[in-house]
Amino acid sequence: MVGGVQGERRDQLVAAAFRRVAEMGFEGLRLRQVAEDVGIDHSTLHHHFATKQDLVGAVAEYTTRHFWAAAPQSAEPAAALREHLAALRRMIEDRPDLLVVTAELDLRGRRDPAVAAAMEHHEAGWREVLTGVLAAGAAQGVWATPVEPVVATELVIATVKGVRLTPRVAAQAFEQLEALLIGGASGNAERERQ
Repeated sequence: MVGGVQGERRDQLVAAAFRRVAEMGFEGLRLRQVAEDVGIDHSTLHHHFATKQDLVGAVAEYTTRHFWAAAPQSAEPAAALREHLAALRRMIEDRPDLLVVTAELDLRGRRDPAVAAAMEHHEAGWREVLTGVLAAGAAQGVWATPVEPVVATELVIATVKGVRLTPRVAAQAFEQLEALLIGGASGNAERERQ
């Protein structure tokens, strides 16, 4: 990001565009309104983002950056996966706006190759870390059932993306996913000891 006043203004524009997408979807994203939200003239916005597509790319980066906090930290694979799923569950409860915007970005990406590429780029780190955790667990034989790490990564991501649309079932979906991968009884018993 650019530092100073320019960077601050750019960040304000991205946050304003994020709020517009969260409230009204991409259909409600108008550059003139984003500029007004920040208190600048529409033409000034173009000093920060040459095109609407550039602004959408910045919104994708801003949105996916918030998911970095959910990255697993534990060195033990089952604990790392458990903490990752718990962090994602909290995010779904605490930041529904992030889920709305990621859903909008994914839907737009189906029609817009540039948005699809931006989302793929920003999700690459998530896939890499999660695949590493799942591969380590597979190598150690800690999973309740044998897993193919790349496929299991996509299962976790698909679960997260699916529950964005029905957040009220997120807790149950994550519990089931945890039970399938880590094991239900041992996972619950370990949680109760903590």
